[in-house]
Amino acid sequence: MAWAYSIPHLCLRPLILRALALSHSNSQKTAANTLYRTLWRWHFYAGLLCIPFIISLSITGAIYLFKPQIENWINRDYQNLAISGQRTSPAEQIAAALKTQPNAQFASYRIPEGNAHAVVITLKAQGKTTLVTINPYDLTVLKSINKNDQFIRIVRTLHGELMLGNFGSVVIELAGCWAIVMVITGLYLWWPRNAAGLAGIIYPRLTQGHRKFWRDIHAVTGFWLAFFTLFLLISGLPWALVWGSAFKELRSLGQPTAIQQDWEISQPLMATTNNWENNFTPLLLQKAEQLKFAPPVEISPDNKSPQYWKVSSGHQNRMLRADAWFDGQTHKLIKQQHFSDKKNIDKAIGIGIAAHEGHLFGWANQLLGLVVTLGLILVSISGFILWRKRKPESVLGAPPILPNTQVSKTVLLIILVLAVLLPVLAMSLIVLFVLEKWVFRKIKPVSLWLGLSKS
Repeated sequence: MAWAYSIPHLCLRPLILRALALSHSNSQKTAANTLYRTLWRWHFYAGLLCIPFIISLSITGAIYLFKPQIENWINRDYQNLAISGQRTSPAEQIAAALKTQPNAQFASYRIPEGNAHAVVITLKAQGKTTLVTINPYDLTVLKSINKNDQFIRIVRTLHGELMLGNFGSVVIELAGCWAIVMVITGLYLWWPRNAAGLAGIIYPRLTQGHRKFWRDIHAVTGFWLAFFTLFLLISGLPWALVWGSAFKELRSLGQPTAIQQDWEISQPLMATTNNWENNFTPLLLQKAEQLKFAPPVEISPDNKSPQYWKVSSGHQNRMLRADAWFDGQTHKLIKQQHFSDKKNIDKAIGIGIAAHEGHLFGWANQLLGLVVTLGLILVSISGFILWRKRKPESVLGAPPILPNTQVSKTVLLIILVLAVLLPVLAMSLIVLFVLEKWVFRKIKPVSLWLGLSKS
């Protein structure tokens, strides 16, 4: 009777296999849809948080790209002086600068780039840093300005901390971390799944209605800018207060002395001295000029060893920077340090910072940075327009949460990796989790407005 069992079994087997295949396919589609909805929601909230900061960072960053040109234009009147008579000594120039602030101390001397250029001398008094511009021929004070009141310094402070000190720095770092989330999730949402052709993927559809126009402007522009945006965000982390400080602490583990990083997290320490009359001679200036360091070059007392004079290049391209130390008494060259002498991690970050600031490969780097910043403004504006067009009345318009779904392993892995690499993001995720689970969901109007519940 085995044949009696085998015939219906053989007939039903294809149907059973097909049902199992359909069930597996539906399960995969549900998982994929859940992941898509989850990341879409993340992208929405990240974008909503980041848009104001991205626009601010893009505008200030675009201006800061042209720092050398802006400073040259502002100081143009001090770079074409009438050469008359014999050039005064550095000591006489410093003394003339100190007369403007009798209680100040000398901090640094910027070497003029040409005979017709003025000298810039840095003074410090009661925590305030002042730049005094001196005519080296007749000792006329041409300009005196607080270092932080310079236009380009204001732009930089806005870019890095919103003029709010450490609090603003943490806010910018938080926005930058969520911008990384925004780019990563945006790439996932952009990834073509059922597209026929490259329209709306590689290039925008400009004549198929307003909705597709703004969707494509947002998605396609975001795709082309994704790599450059991630580079700018990641290369900016060494400046961040929390990330930069944590990175420094990790590097200091097992080291006998604190690590000195070749970038600024906060205002750098600047040594001062009143013992410059006998030490800062024309011979010291001559030896410093003979080093041929990339401008701007400053001579200052060394922070750690006041008996030494430090000659330092502050060129925007970190690869061209160099330092040298001279004995204060004999003016003998003690040592030099060039970019090639630095540790590999400092070289990598230095290259990243130079590219971030637009000075790694000349004007082309500035142009690329300008295109990226303008593109980010376009992506932000188009994202805002998309949100306003799709947003229903009386709610935020966030993508709704699918009912009875659990966070996938993929999402958990993404959260874990980002949280480990970005501590500020990890802290914000914990705060958001607590607020959503125990506060927002408990308040019915808030829950409805945020899309956490349907009714």
